[in-house]
Amino acid sequence: MPSAPPSTLSPSQVPVGVDPNRPSIARIYDGFLGGNHYYEVDRAVMEKINAAVPEAVHIARGNRGFHNRALRMLANQTGIRQFLDCGSGLPTAENTHQIVQRAHRDAHVVYIDNDPVVLAHGRALLAENEYTHMVDADIFQPKLVLENETVREYIDFSQPLGLLHIGTIHHFEGDGAVDVMRQYIDALAPGSFVALAHFYDPEVPELTAVAKRIEEILVSGPLGAGRFRKRTEIEGMLPGLELLPPNATSGPGMSVCDEWWPDGPRLTPLSDSAKCVAGVVGRKP
Repeated sequence: MPSAPPSTLSPSQVPVGVDPNRPSIARIYDGFLGGNHYYEVDRAVMEKINAAVPEAVHIARGNRGFHNRALRMLANQTGIRQFLDCGSGLPTAENTHQIVQRAHRDAHVVYIDNDPVVLAHGRALLAENEYTHMVDADIFQPKLVLENETVREYIDFSQPLGLLHIGTIHHFEGDGAVDVMRQYIDALAPGSFVALAHFYDPEVPELTAVAKRIEEILVSGPLGAGRFRKRTEIEGMLPGLELLPPNATSGPGMSVCDEWWPDGPRLTPLSDSAKCVAGVVGRKP
């Protein structure tokens, strides 16, 4: 876990509406990626996860690596020029707009989040980027997102787009997660792509044990959410989509994030934790 002073942000740096006594998924994720925009309450959750599974940081890194590679593929190979990033999290290295606008400067990106810290930092980062916008909305209420005025202004739903749900839906409890994704997918034009990353239970005893240890901390703790789902459950969240193969030798479907079209040969073995987050990309026919 990254080291930081007991309270990384001073009281004067706390954005309006932020409760520094309540842990934030976005801040915890940022902390595991090496950021420092987290509070003591976030550190406590990170330490519990780290104590249970010392390599848990590999889940965050695998998730982010999948995000980066999937976006490079979508930006360079699909012709898509508009992206809706749901649950964008705190700005970090290689944000969605930086990746896609490196390929196409005029690609439109709309970020959706309702974490006040994310909104404050995101709006500051994007202040001078005319093609990128931040919207305050609950990603688990698709109707509100899809009908949002800013979303409708900058995203043309009659044309293909890239929809990102990277590391989000596992924080939605219950069977309703499938319906959340279905509502988003139903709104997409044919030719659109969806990239999804999710906590994964590989259904192998030793790996399931790792998944369950982390899930227990997340679900039973102050965050109250963080489900590790099985392959059929995760792939079932992309109804009607044509799933892409995760590498040159596999059939269509999901894979462990670090194994989804990796940048090069793997010289070191994956940790057990790294095998507990999976990614999948699907195309709407």
